[in-house]
Amino acid sequence: MSPIQEIIKHLHVKQGDITREATDAIVNAANPSLLGGGGVDGAIHRAAGPGLLQECRKLGGCPHGEARITGGHNLKAKHVIHTPGPIYRNGKSGEPEILKQSYMNSLLLARENQLQSIAFPAISTGVYGYPREAACKIAVDTAVEFMKNYDYLIDIYFVLFDKENAAIYSEYIESLKS
Repeated sequence: MSPIQEIIKHLHVKQGDITREATDAIVNAANPSLLGGGGVDGAIHRAAGPGLLQECRKLGGCPHGEARITGGHNLKAKHVIHTPGPIYRNGKSGEPEILKQSYMNSLLLARENQLQSIAFPAISTGVYGYPREAACKIAVDTAVEFMKNYDYLIDIYFVLFDKENAAIYSEYIESLKS
């Protein structure tokens, strides 16, 4: 088995609710305040309970592309990694680089905390408007690059709320196997 095939075995796609994942960490597609919001961010804050908001208040926010880690509180996941992805404008305002940094910085925090599994939503594809196919390619390519460059195999779950997005991720990961 080639090294890339070994890495791809650690990539998983699920359709569902990320707040129910029992991975070491789930990733929150947060806003820079880290104080909750809509979409995935609001769902994670609601499911985790008020302790998450209290812990996030102490962090003082997080710039786009960076990441912060907290406890999981009432979630099955032990940790929440918060990362504000880019707001999509035209694709020429640094959005791809910021999105890549959101994934890479989340994975670096996972490694730093010796986590063995992590679940990602489709960062920035909701109200931030990032095109789904382009965001998928950045997410998956960054995950592969991380495991290859850091020699750190971690089970990565892309947990997508809708069937269409899950299909985009499944098809792209399948295309990497050949």
